[in-house]
Amino acid sequence: MFSWETVQRPVVALAPMSGVTDSSYRQLIKLIEPSTIVYTEFLSSDAIFYGGEKTMRMMQFNAEVERPFIVQIFGADPDHFLEAAKVIEGMGANGIDINMGCPAAKVVSSCHGSALIKNSDLAAEIVQATKKAVSIPVSVKTRLGWDTKTDLTAFGKKMVEAGAEALAIHGRTYKQKYKGDADWDPIYELKKHVSVPVLGNGDVRSSKIAVDKLQNLDGVMVGRGTYGNPWIMRDIRKAFETGVIENTKESLTFEQKIPVILQHCELAIKHKGEEKGILEMRKHFSSYARGFDGAADLRGRLVHACTMKDVEQLLTINS
Repeated sequence: MFSWETVQRPVVALAPMSGVTDSSYRQLIKLIEPSTIVYTEFLSSDAIFYGGEKTMRMMQFNAEVERPFIVQIFGADPDHFLEAAKVIEGMGANGIDINMGCPAAKVVSSCHGSALIKNSDLAAEIVQATKKAVSIPVSVKTRLGWDTKTDLTAFGKKMVEAGAEALAIHGRTYKQKYKGDADWDPIYELKKHVSVPVLGNGDVRSSKIAVDKLQNLDGVMVGRGTYGNPWIMRDIRKAFETGVIENTKESLTFEQKIPVILQHCELAIKHKGEEKGILEMRKHFSSYARGFDGAADLRGRLVHACTMKDVEQLLTINS
């Protein structure tokens, strides 16, 4: 069984990202760096409680590739978390992560995501209910605070006391959204006061940055830094284990990246069918096709691709 206490350290984790970390993306990351811990897109505990078909499909995963596999959920009703947690454990997930950091207006307006930072009693009640329902680990992902960074340690300690077995902290407040530089200093301070693993998240764009930012933490979580660069997770793992700093994205030519891009397409099609899979890939094409002569033209063509054959032809022309 998966345990945050025994997991390989330093941890390298793929951050849950709405519209990005579907099964095909998670599988691609795991095939490149198997030690990565992967999370679903954040899913509604209410939708799971009511058996929403779309949300249930989004929880599907490849058990042979994606473990350890963490389902991240959001909401504000402890009873719904309790029942949703049972469903998640029943479908074979290795852990549950509670989203207390999403800054999207439609999420926060319902007292979900980052809004829980302002209501630590409800946040703790949600952790307790989730933990009570399952035997798999329960963790929390949150931010430095609502509009200041001064309350992170108190909030983090309260989540651990409620039963959270790991914490992942994005180094910005709710008010900052994704603006400005991520500040990891409050995360280092939090780690001094809790015994559970603490992961830092925010602005990890290379293995060197990951090594520099690790300090007293138990690992790093990478989100947007993986866009067009799934190799970053392998670079980070290698840097943690050997001290060797590499930037595979920069060392590979675009032609050398094509097999991975095609593999990503194949996984997307297998997961969602050709029409929807290629449609989903368009945002990834925009990230992959950068930094070389003709990249803008190729991006323009790729984002209009409709079939795997279209993609193969376009990439063959540019190889």
